[in-house]
Amino acid sequence: MPDLIQFRDVSYVVNGRALLGPVSLSVREGERLVLLGKSGAGKTTALRLINALLLPSAGEVSVSGRSTRDWDPVRLRRRIGYVIQEIGLFPHMSVERNVGLVPRLERWPAQQVRERVADLLQLVGLAPGEFARRLPHQLSGGQRQRVGVARALAADPPMLLCDEPFGAVDPLARQELQAEFRSLTERLGKTVVFVTHDVREAVALASRIALLDQGRLVFAGTVDQFNATGDARVTALRDLL
Repeated sequence: MPDLIQFRDVSYVVNGRALLGPVSLSVREGERLVLLGKSGAGKTTALRLINALLLPSAGEVSVSGRSTRDWDPVRLRRRIGYVIQEIGLFPHMSVERNVGLVPRLERWPAQQVRERVADLLQLVGLAPGEFARRLPHQLSGGQRQRVGVARALAADPPMLLCDEPFGAVDPLARQELQAEFRSLTERLGKTVVFVTHDVREAVALASRIALLDQGRLVFAGTVDQFNATGDARVTALRDLL
């Protein structure tokens, strides 16, 4: 599979302090790369460099072979599904209108939007007849997170960026969402970059793990390699399992 995302000697510096880098890393099509690390490790900074919410201070980030500096940022972001912990649903919009937001912005025909929303709600385990007209406050935390995933998938983007999306969900719902999310993204063939500080979550979801520590990439490899390495920075995290 070709590389969909590439970091080439990327650094991000604020007021003389390096929040990230230099980092070189690639993400292949269809891969689930988990960015793992403690708070302040640079995980979310790396994620925001992919969709050009941030631009690198040095080096280059490319998506689909094009530097993020050369992309129109609106077009780039509409090619990327974004799932965050706070979900970010519009409280005054129904579930149906929340999920269909990007297709409407892309001027899909209204009937096509309705059909896409219904298909996605079914896909994430929310019966359209029961949930499409509800408002976000009428949903549980796990249901809201499912709506967030459906909205991220609505325009069929090739990649998803996920920033601690299940962190605020109760433990039982979180395990269920993790299993469903992995199965769903595998079935759809989506490329995923997923941020977490939770080692169990990383091992459960990743096809490859990139460990960041104080802005530096200290390990990148498959889950089997992560479990087998003797690197002290990895073993310290594995002890938490």
